[in-house]
Amino acid sequence: MASGFFAILDDIAALMDDVAVTSKIATQKTAGILGDDLAVNAEKATGFLSSRELPVLWAITKGSFINKLIILPIAFLLNWLYKPAIEMILILGGIYLAFEGVEKIIEFLFHRSKKGHEVIKESDEEENSEVSEKAKINSAIRTDFILSIEIVIIALGTVIQQEHPLLTQILTVTFVSFIATVGVYGIVALIVRMDDAGFSLIKKSHDKGFFSKLGHLLVKALPVIIKLLGVVGTIALILVSGGIFAHNIHYLHELLPTWPSMLKEFTFGLVGGIAAVLVFTLGKGIYSLATKK
Repeated sequence: MASGFFAILDDIAALMDDVAVTSKIATQKTAGILGDDLAVNAEKATGFLSSRELPVLWAITKGSFINKLIILPIAFLLNWLYKPAIEMILILGGIYLAFEGVEKIIEFLFHRSKKGHEVIKESDEEENSEVSEKAKINSAIRTDFILSIEIVIIALGTVIQQEHPLLTQILTVTFVSFIATVGVYGIVALIVRMDDAGFSLIKKSHDKGFFSKLGHLLVKALPVIIKLLGVVGTIALILVSGGIFAHNIHYLHELLPTWPSMLKEFTFGLVGGIAAVLVFTLGKGIYSLATKK
């Protein structure tokens, strides 16, 4: 009886060990998408009154958990019923990520700076508006849904490649998915409160001494960190998409064998993103002409 009990404990320990090792590998594979998720949501959670930042972030976090609850069973079901669907979804997701990455680069290079009266007008209409707040939350949740699909599929693809048992696959992918949400939104919460922490330090130190300087540093650092995360997130989008193409499209996997993997994946992602933007722009133009009265 005792030996049977300890055998069960041994099996559980072995299972948890497999989950821990596989989760580490899967988390490394999804790191690029997590970087973009962090950058996107840090940007979307700022710009509100201090009292509304955490409620907005909590609303987005709940939406992210719901996204995972929807995506996880569908992914496991597809993997059971038709495994090639996972690869197809990965490639489609890679095209979307490449498109979004290149679109951000184009927006940065060719975005028209807004004039003063336009900024004032938008500020009057949107600042502290309940409609604007809901729109930002919904936008963040939609973006999270797409990124969550990629996180789940990449994590699932990792455990499938290593040929782990079904239970290990389910536990690993579920763990990676939910720890991603907790990790990303936990860091975002710290980032969006940086300026408030800085103002608090300045006030308590009466704007004198070391803590005052630290407070000013935190206040000034917030917009810089948001911009830096945006750049890192864009590069991550292109690298992740290129990695998806390189590992799931046989022709590309064999192409450019002497190139460093990071350079090759970035090139594939960039080319794929440019192609996606061109196709989207062309399709949008054709649709506008077809529906024009």
